[in-house]
Amino acid sequence: MKENVAGASGHPASVGPPPAPGADRYLALDLANSDLVFPGGQELDLLGSPASAKEWLVARELAPPDSRLYNVCAGRLRALRDVVRTLLSSRIADLPAPAASVQAINDALTSAPSAALLYWDEDRGPYRAQAHPIDQIVNHAIAILAADAADLITGPDAERLAPCGATPCRRLLIRTHASRQWCSTRCGDRVRAARAYARRTQAKVRTD
Repeated sequence: MKENVAGASGHPASVGPPPAPGADRYLALDLANSDLVFPGGQELDLLGSPASAKEWLVARELAPPDSRLYNVCAGRLRALRDVVRTLLSSRIADLPAPAASVQAINDALTSAPSAALLYWDEDRGPYRAQAHPIDQIVNHAIAILAADAADLITGPDAERLAPCGATPCRRLLIRTHASRQWCSTRCGDRVRAARAYARRTQAKVRTD
């Protein structure tokens, strides 16, 4: 079951595990890991609602605290997350990325207007103005995240990208050393505990 992130007051709550290795340096990796799954199948989408998406952006200084997001804004962020995960997964597998995903990143890179746009209506006639503030906020964030994804995919750290080896975790990480397999101590402890339990069970079966 997937849940939106919200506290008892209706405001988004800061929850979830600590950032995976590398997510503190790459916002795109942090974005890719914003859809969490826990043992037992519980899922938590940090971008699942406008309120939680705003908190995610504000915490990463991609939006001002007084900004307001709508469902379409959160939806655009989730769509970009899917694209980034596809590209990172393709890079990990050393396979060509889908052309549509590459195009989506390139579109996102140019999503933030750098100049006032032209408008024309019956009352005011032709005039120039910046895009709607809400659109500007989301477009700006999306452009930054897309640029960060492109930098990660084409940079040297891409060689150390890896999926977390703990089931059912689906987070990605940048290996800090060759033997690194887990995105967090929590995941590593869980796998080690499961292996120890399996060894004890097998030993008991052999002695029975």
